[in-house]
Amino acid sequence: MLKKKKEPVEEKPSEIPLPNPQEATIICGVIKHLGGDYILVKCLDGLDRKARIPGKFRKKVWIMEGDIVLLGLWSPGSDKGDVIHKYSKGEINKLVEQGVVPREFINAISGLV
Repeated sequence: MLKKKKEPVEEKPSEIPLPNPQEATIICGVIKHLGGDYILVKCLDGLDRKARIPGKFRKKVWIMEGDIVLLGLWSPGSDKGDVIHKYSKGEINKLVEQGVVPREFINAISGLV
């Protein structure tokens, strides 16, 4: 019986993706799963938006309520978008240290779950 070849391990980028107003990206916290690969998120600007989990994340990255994600808006000012990146605990701590995300936002998202 042949052994299955191991898949090469993907290297994680050393830089943390940051929100960029020119690219219409914003940091959000997951509030609720809506079903059908859609989630409800609360963004840093105070708006609730509907986000879609793209196919490349569906089975590789589990997105749970209370997670912090980077959302790419479909158009500037839109109330819908796609999840671009899920932040790990270490990345969230670095974002708080850099002043990109206030600690109160993280605590509020954790309290909503």
